[in-house]
Amino acid sequence: MIELLGGGIFGSLLGGLFRLAPEVLKWLDKKNERTHELQMFTQQCQLETLRGNQKLAEIGAQHGAAVDAGVMDAFNSAIEQQTEMVKVAGGWAASLSASVRPVATYWILVLWSFAHIWFALTVSAPPADVFKLIMTPDFSALVSGTLNYWFLDRTLSKRGL
Repeated sequence: MIELLGGGIFGSLLGGLFRLAPEVLKWLDKKNERTHELQMFTQQCQLETLRGNQKLAEIGAQHGAAVDAGVMDAFNSAIEQQTEMVKVAGGWAASLSASVRPVATYWILVLWSFAHIWFALTVSAPPADVFKLIMTPDFSALVSGTLNYWFLDRTLSKRGL
């Protein structure tokens, strides 16, 4: 009798295990599938973040180009307006107006040269040290801006800008 009972119980347990085995395998498979989907979703979110950042950088570059184009248009418009005002004034007023920029440029260059020579003589330091003393950021910007204006004005005029 124990053999029948033992065989029936053992058979039931063995049958139950074989019945549960596919369910356990399905559960493990779904767990791995969910982990894979989570990883794919995370990578997709990172990709969308990169795309968004790239789009923002592109919009920023387009904005910068538009601002630069606007600045150049304003620069050209100011030069054209000044030219028209000089033409309308005529005579000595036109000559005086046309001489302002060259006179200011020569004055800045003479001032720069005089200051350099004066410092070199009074400080009695090497010319490189004197140059570093004179060329403060503000004065450097003044000299560079003045000289660049003349060279850029010709370059832009040749290009029709």
